[in-house]
Amino acid sequence: MTTRRTVLQGMVALGALSTGHAFAGGHGRLGTFTGESNHVTSGTVEVLKDEVVLLDDFFFDGAPDPKVAFGKDGYDASTLMGPLTSNSGKSSYAIPSGINPDDYNEVWIWCERFNVPLGVAKLG
Repeated sequence: MTTRRTVLQGMVALGALSTGHAFAGGHGRLGTFTGESNHVTSGTVEVLKDEVVLLDDFFFDGAPDPKVAFGKDGYDASTLMGPLTSNSGKSSYAIPSGINPDDYNEVWIWCERFNVPLGVAKLG
């Protein structure tokens, strides 16, 4: 019991249990959002085989008509996954059939109404 407690205390000290992000990777590619067009967009995204997941630390300051999409060195409108369902916290978006997430290196939050970027995460 003492060994288990010591291991868990060490993991907490290293931050492995504090946010859960240490375990988020390994299943998909991760990226961190930065804001665009004077918007605050932050947090982590994970791209899995069939969905894009904005993790618990995701935050967006708000704008009309935000959508989630992929990009490859720039936004790709043909990859829209739908409207952003929450400005903060965890949410997920199904990747449309025919789109291979491995073909893209970014996840975008895009304002379709005004055709401007709101945030982008480069994928690792």
